Amino acid sequence: MTERRNRIYFFYKHDEQLTPQVQPLIELAQQNAFVVVDDYRNANVIVSIGDDGSFLQAVRQTGFRDDCLYAGISTLPSRGFYCDFQIDDPDRMVQAATNEQIEVRRYPIIQVTIDDTASFFCLNECSIRSGIIKTFVMDVFIDDLHFETFRGDGMIVATPTGSTAYNKSVNGAVVDPLLPCIQVSELASLNNNRYRTLGSSFILSGKRKLTLKISPEGNHYPLIGMDNEALSIRHIEKIDISLSERVIKTVRLKDNSFWEKVKRTFL
Repeated sequence: MTERRNRIYFFYKHDEQLTPQVQPLIELAQQNAFVVVDDYRNANVIVSIGDDGSFLQAVRQTGFRDDCLYAGISTLPSRGFYCDFQIDDPDRMVQAATNEQIEVRRYPIIQVTIDDTASFFCLNECSIRSGIIKTFVMDVFIDDLHFETFRGDGMIVATPTGSTAYNKSVNGAVVDPLLPCIQVSELASLNNNRYRTLGSSFILSGKRKLTLKISPEGNHYPLIGMDNEALSIRHIEKIDISLSERVIKTVRLKDNSFWEKVKRTFL
């Protein structure tokens, strides 16, 4: 890295249990020439403390910044996909930083635009589901090609890093994050003489655009999941999803690659 990144912001839940654990980390950062700031907009390093869900919230609530580094510190017994460090091992953090044992990994994110107006970013996935116990219908377009008409519970559109989360639970593929792409997976599709879908997950190049046009029939309260948050928006007509040009830069250990995390978590 050419510039010195030394303005650090700690993102964590300020409660009686976690706050005392964070204080030694603040002191450790200050001892190693970091300036701890109270406003994330003044930081060029943002550190999440908690679990992978906390990391997703840290990225979302700080605006998916592509001009800073994100790092995750786990408070759980094991490290997660986004948390390379553990809160009870501060010496490893210092050793990794001082001995250049860390790397910067660039994770792709997806951009979701609803009815050509509101836009959102997702690091893991965007999911579209019915808000009531009823199937709903979507026309699926790849670029300008009408690909299929879907009827079912919904769909998941995942990034490569998000392929190990909700996407994997519906038998989607695990995708290397070095591949700039998005993956589309079905949720309980209904296949009959009237509705026919591919019936399996498919992967699109990062240069393509996915458009979901939702049928007015049954379009009452669709739920749109943005990572670990949900939006309920009435009468959506279409959703455009594509890979963003923006990336999230994260700090990870050289000996803790994505596939080492997959092996540790699932095998």
